[in-house]
Amino acid sequence: MSEGISPNAQAILLLTAPLIIGRTSEGGESPLSAGEYGRLAVELHAMSRKPADLLSAEADEIVAAVATGARVEQTRLGRLLGRGFQLSQAVERWHARAIWIVSRADALYPRRLKSRLRELAPPVLYGIGHAPLLEGGGLAIVGSRDADEELLRYTEDAARLAAEAGETVVSGGARGIDQTAMRAALDAGGRVSGVLADSLERAALARENRSFLMEERLALVSPFDPGAGFNVGHAMQRNKLVYALADTALVVSSDHNKGGTWTGAVEQLEKLHYVCVYVRFSGRTTEGIKALVKKGAVPWPEPRDLHGLKAALQAKPSGTNPPSQAGLPFAGPSSTDKGGIAQRATQPNGQNDLRDELFAKARALLLQLLERPMSVDEVSRHLEVNKEQVTQWMERLVADGVLVRATPTVYCAPGRIELSVTVPRQS
Repeated sequence: MSEGISPNAQAILLLTAPLIIGRTSEGGESPLSAGEYGRLAVELHAMSRKPADLLSAEADEIVAAVATGARVEQTRLGRLLGRGFQLSQAVERWHARAIWIVSRADALYPRRLKSRLRELAPPVLYGIGHAPLLEGGGLAIVGSRDADEELLRYTEDAARLAAEAGETVVSGGARGIDQTAMRAALDAGGRVSGVLADSLERAALARENRSFLMEERLALVSPFDPGAGFNVGHAMQRNKLVYALADTALVVSSDHNKGGTWTGAVEQLEKLHYVCVYVRFSGRTTEGIKALVKKGAVPWPEPRDLHGLKAALQAKPSGTNPPSQAGLPFAGPSSTDKGGIAQRATQPNGQNDLRDELFAKARALLLQLLERPMSVDEVSRHLEVNKEQVTQWMERLVADGVLVRATPTVYCAPGRIELSVTVPRQS
């Protein structure tokens, strides 16, 4: 019926895809929702059947058997499966634009989506470009559509570092932070995986994508029909796929309590826990970013080299442990935390990964504080952390070359050492 896609993919497309030809849909029957298809897939599995069996000589018998359990009308399933001509037209159009189609029942479906999303994994993915990029993990960089020049420059720097480190940048393709991150990584010679909420067909024809697609440095996928336009619901659903394809995520900017970036990050922190969610914490910090930290997000450690970025990408998923008392990484001990996490991290038998995780959380705030010279005592009081721990952090930052020691107990950024530093006189 349709060459180039598997029989399983054909059946799933017939059941779930709107099969938009150009701008209009040619069928009056409503495709199955993700939930409806999920129930049908369960029924098929219980019968030791595959989606492709719905197109076999036994199709009528199988449809009748699964319809009741899936809570879908048998006549509706029959009409959807009878859209073979429309599917042929749609596939011909997609193939002419180098769009490939893979179903959840196919071996080529991204393993990361199957293992992390499980029943939430989209039944079908449409894509263009080098599909193996979807298996490579990497750094997800996401943020608001409306971003100022400072945030866009920050995004470019983070994406370029990822590209130089050989890490794939994963994002959602929306204007603003997403597109800036993807373009900066590609311009730096890196690789990009993008999950689009709309207009994959238009992206397939875009001249600016052509060379990157041919060089196998770009893969764009969507769980939605390639001809579909923007839809707020689709944009929200797309977020979990971005996180699922990455090793770590960096939220550059977010509104507070609204918008797709906020919704996706909160879902990750409170429910899904696929990756560690970092947030930009240097420069001007917004209410949205502060609120995400209180929910368990981690301040981005501002890595400056390959080693620092690799360490950040190895962090454990955010949200699997409750946030500290004040929602910040430096809060004092709670009733269930004897001595506090900062104190435990300095004990002789403390775990290295705990110390590194705490340092990663501390780094961005320390660099922000030390725009002016500050003593260990001042930082200790400000962060409510013991002076021994603060000194250890400061010395690590000196070793990294991002702080200097103005006096034995006073530290600052390298460019600020000329500022006046008051040192108590010895009596």
